[in-house]
Amino acid sequence: MPTISRKGLLMPESPIRKLVPFAEQAVKDGKSIYYLNIGQPDIKTPEVALEAVKNNTVEILSYSRSEGSDTYRKKLAAYYNKFDIDVTHKDIVVTTGASEGLLFLFSSIMDPGDEVIISEPFYANYIAFSTSSGVNVVPAVCSIEDNFALPSIETFEKLITPKTKAILICNPGNPTGYLYSKEEINKLASLAIKHDLFLVADEVYREFVYDGQSHYSIMQVEGLQEHAVVIDSVSKRYSMCGARVGCLVSKNKTVLQTVLKFAQARLSPPTYAQIASEAALDTPQSYFDDVIAEYVERRDTLITELRKIDGVKVGTPKGAFYCIVELPIKNSDDFAQWLLESFDVNGETVMVAPAGGFYSTPGLGLNQVRIAYVLKKESLIKAVHILKEALKVYKD
Repeated sequence: MPTISRKGLLMPESPIRKLVPFAEQAVKDGKSIYYLNIGQPDIKTPEVALEAVKNNTVEILSYSRSEGSDTYRKKLAAYYNKFDIDVTHKDIVVTTGASEGLLFLFSSIMDPGDEVIISEPFYANYIAFSTSSGVNVVPAVCSIEDNFALPSIETFEKLITPKTKAILICNPGNPTGYLYSKEEINKLASLAIKHDLFLVADEVYREFVYDGQSHYSIMQVEGLQEHAVVIDSVSKRYSMCGARVGCLVSKNKTVLQTVLKFAQARLSPPTYAQIASEAALDTPQSYFDDVIAEYVERRDTLITELRKIDGVKVGTPKGAFYCIVELPIKNSDDFAQWLLESFDVNGETVMVAPAGGFYSTPGLGLNQVRIAYVLKKESLIKAVHILKEALKVYKD
């Protein structure tokens, strides 16, 4: 029988989606599920974006430019300019989601066997992107004990080898909600310049920053222009996950020209979704003010309720809408599956994402789960109550 590739065998399952069959069976069995496993906001998509698709006058749904439409990229550049990020539309390539942007970037700046340093835990698909590109992930391990703060720059520097080509961060972070300070960004920037590395920042949660803090982009660092690459997306910002529109932003022309070749090979990003994304840029600030206030309430509610459970440890996210929760268990994969298959409270159960898939270091995160607080406060309270009752009876 023909065999599949080694790369295919190495490609990891999504820790977020691999439990879907068990959830589907639980629903068939009559259970209701609180979905805390995936970052799909329940916030409404801005009406201006939906109306742009409903009421457009397109008669032929044609290809756009491979780098994205001029009008969309120009409005994107204006958006970044508001945050003191000095770019033009020529510094932007529109991609089919942030995922495609990272895939194109990995293939553009690294060869098979090269290394990328990533602070750990990290977005699980970073492993999938590196596997697709033949790139090795080198983790800089963070700890729940200090709220997943950035490891020391000395720790980062010790990980650099002749194979290292890039440092990748997510700011604010998925799955931890950690927000990098200006000081931390500047230290990473200095390290990237010193060792002639790319500094890549996944900034898709840029708007979701709490407690009076502000987001500082790597694109704001003076002297980093040739090293900095930002990955962005409309998915979370405008609750438009299904649009699958993201972008790659850099002042490095060689990087952009190389990424464009990969973009040309897939022809173009989706036209209708670009229309919606362009219109979404007209979303008023009041929308974000309301959304941020809602997420802060949800975060505070979730953390308060979780800390009432004996043996549970959780940090305080400063951005995004995720947190890592350490549970008094040994295997969160088994626990998450058991919740769906064998446990409920009055016909209700919870779906969480086992955190082991957010680590590349073997053995780490096995007693942790990631929770996305994308449900209303009342639902979060009920979901945590179910977790509390489940932990009383669960046996590893």
